[in-house]
Amino acid sequence: MAKDAKKTIKLKQIGSPIRRPEKQKQMLIGLGLGKMHRVVEIEDTPEVRGAVAKLPHMVQVVEG
Repeated sequence: MAKDAKKTIKLKQIGSPIRRPEKQKQMLIGLGLGKMHRVVEIEDTPEVRGAVAKLPHMVQVVEG
């Protein structure tokens, strides 16, 4: 078994960054998002989970 196999999560942007605070726009860009309905697969870390928790109206965790 590979010890360095890292868990990942898929995130989908479901909300527009228009008329949102600048910090929320920067968090979206930091997650690799920025356009509607874009899906990214990134490493599952506490930092990423914290950013997702702050953007529940704009980001959705995609199952599967």
